[in-house]
Amino acid sequence: MTAFVLVSGGYTAGWIWRDVAAALRGDGHQVYPATLTGLGDRRHLARPTTGLDTHVEDLVQLVDHVPEHDVVLVGHCYGIHPALGAASRRPERIVRLVYLDAGLPGDGDSCMDLVTDEVRGYLLDRAAAEGDGVRVPPPPLSEARVWGDLRDLDADAREWLAGHAAPMPLGVLTQPLRMAAPLDPELPTTGVFCTLGGGPGIATIASLVATGDPRFAPLARPTVGYFELATGHWPMLSAPREVAGVLLRAAADEGERLIVGEAAGEAAAG
Repeated sequence: MTAFVLVSGGYTAGWIWRDVAAALRGDGHQVYPATLTGLGDRRHLARPTTGLDTHVEDLVQLVDHVPEHDVVLVGHCYGIHPALGAASRRPERIVRLVYLDAGLPGDGDSCMDLVTDEVRGYLLDRAAAEGDGVRVPPPPLSEARVWGDLRDLDADAREWLAGHAAPMPLGVLTQPLRMAAPLDPELPTTGVFCTLGGGPGIATIASLVATGDPRFAPLARPTVGYFELATGHWPMLSAPREVAGVLLRAAADEGERLIVGEAAGEAAAG
């Protein structure tokens, strides 16, 4: 039995994990989907002071109240930012960190630092025009530069996503990530790429490692495994059973490993 804490991307909350959670629980595992301050049924708690530190504290409190000691912490898209902050504060509780179609923020990076100038300007303009300067109302689903690839979501999933999306507190996007301490380099980690539409995948990571740039060397540690899902950016809606399966395999320490010193892109099953 494994305990999973699931943290979703922007504008969404614990509700989006419904089908993934059902699949994992059906296999006998414990699942704790996070709803962060200002989102989901906690949208009424957003304040002008709500920032990334608030969301990190939300997750720390959730982890502290999970009865299981060992937790697999999953961050999707924006969710990896508070997940990293919480992992740095409760390293003894986190047995694996999963990046689900997420970037690689580091200490001092804000969400806004990792998007293009165009997207940053769009979000700030939207906050100023429609969010009183302190929140970003959910963009229309047609805004692929914000929502990512949605082409494999059916009409029901799109309606559910649009109907439940909540404004993002602007502060959670602009406040830099503050790590309490560097993460243990030996912390088991899994990257899951959603590749529909030609998005980056394992080959992309292999090519970065093959450059010899020391910044990318940690991506080839033996404790880091990778999976690909041929779906869009919201796999918990488009492919929930596949996501559950990948999370279970990650928890079992499966996944492709990059082999340092071998031909670029060569991998071994973990």
